[in-house]
Amino acid sequence: MSKKKVTIVFDIGKTNKKFFLFDKNYKEVVREYTELPLTTDEDGYPTEDLPALQNWIKDNFNAILDDENYEVKAINFSTYGASFVHLDQKGNVLTPLYNYTKPMDQNILDLFYEKHGGKLKISRETASPQAGMLNSGLQLFWLKYKHPEVFKKIRYSLHLPQYLSYLFTGICVSEFTSIGCHTNLWDYDKNDYHDWVYEEEIDALLPPIVPTSASINTSYRNKKIKIGVGIHDSSSALLPYILSKKEPFLLLSTGTWSISLNPFNDESLTDEDIENNCLNYMRIDGKRVKASRFFMGNEYKIQVEKLCNYYGKEYGFHREVQFDQDLYLRLMKHKAVYFRFEGIILKRKMITATDLNSFETFEEAYHQLMIELMDLQIHTIKNAIGNSDIKNIYIDGGFTDNDVFMKLMSHHFHHYSVMSTHSPLGSALGASMVISNKKIDETFLQQHYQMKVLQPLILNY
Repeated sequence: MSKKKVTIVFDIGKTNKKFFLFDKNYKEVVREYTELPLTTDEDGYPTEDLPALQNWIKDNFNAILDDENYEVKAINFSTYGASFVHLDQKGNVLTPLYNYTKPMDQNILDLFYEKHGGKLKISRETASPQAGMLNSGLQLFWLKYKHPEVFKKIRYSLHLPQYLSYLFTGICVSEFTSIGCHTNLWDYDKNDYHDWVYEEEIDALLPPIVPTSASINTSYRNKKIKIGVGIHDSSSALLPYILSKKEPFLLLSTGTWSISLNPFNDESLTDEDIENNCLNYMRIDGKRVKASRFFMGNEYKIQVEKLCNYYGKEYGFHREVQFDQDLYLRLMKHKAVYFRFEGIILKRKMITATDLNSFETFEEAYHQLMIELMDLQIHTIKNAIGNSDIKNIYIDGGFTDNDVFMKLMSHHFHHYSVMSTHSPLGSALGASMVISNKKIDETFLQQHYQMKVLQPLILNY
């Protein structure tokens, strides 16, 4: 019996760790999900358990090598960003994998801006809204001044996708998509590391940059296997669209964050963009992707839990709510702000408390919540589009199942062709594609993403 040739992809999210096998046509052959318990760093802050992650990866890899049905041709890694693994001269891991939500000491942030320029200047030049640990370059600055004895021992600092690749190859590299995502490291106009990186001599700890499509051929148990250098998950999720679509488009990736990604806008960011939480991601060729984001899914969950409590509904009831045109038109006649948002910092009218007394039913309050979230969504999409000539908007992620959200998107963006795409493969598929030389065509997304064109709503106001 001939073995099926497969590519392995480890797709590491903060919550779900996923393991995929793809055949040569990018069809999914195997998928495994797991959640691994967190550990804590030296301050007791929750963080990824790196040894547990390594063991899980090793066990899955060895199980596939031992499986008579498969022949492994390639491996790649897609993971969340803003996370560094620091290695000493011998390749030992020196610190925990610090969690990007860990608060950073204010005195160290103050020192950074005092030495290297104000918040707005750094944000604009590195296309990174300032967010402490979420700017992974700041983690290196923080280590240098908070734990100098550890910092002195670092030989190389690898972003998480590149560290997972290193486990298989023993070779340290950097690559564009990890360097380019809100790290504070890259000066987009200069197309090089930012001056502060050189001034602090941190460039010496960052291994040579290779293309994201690079791979390293190794021999493992007498089998030749191609090992990718890893890719940042947001850039990876964008890749199948870039490779298969010729027309300019915007991808709205929805979930905990709602991120509008525009690979066809290479304007430098302005101060106003930074204040509106715009940033740049990087394509695999180093070109910039203009993005704007807001914490939509996080806010949605907080507010829906409150609605369920207030109206005595079980959590999950909201998933059944369908768009009601009459209800929507009635609410739009007396448009006002009723919700106090807790986790969103975008400019909007601030009210002291959420007012639910004005709504008789859960459905009515829920429609109002979606109207208020949609106002911010429209704003962030327009920021990402800028002056580029976009005609198509693709929506993927969790909100594609939300009938009210999708109907409002088709209504507000009726001048565009709006499509919902559904792929549980997300960033894993991009990681598989980036190390393959196989060309794909326009039909690819249709086959893999269950694409649906949304019909514009014609509402009679």
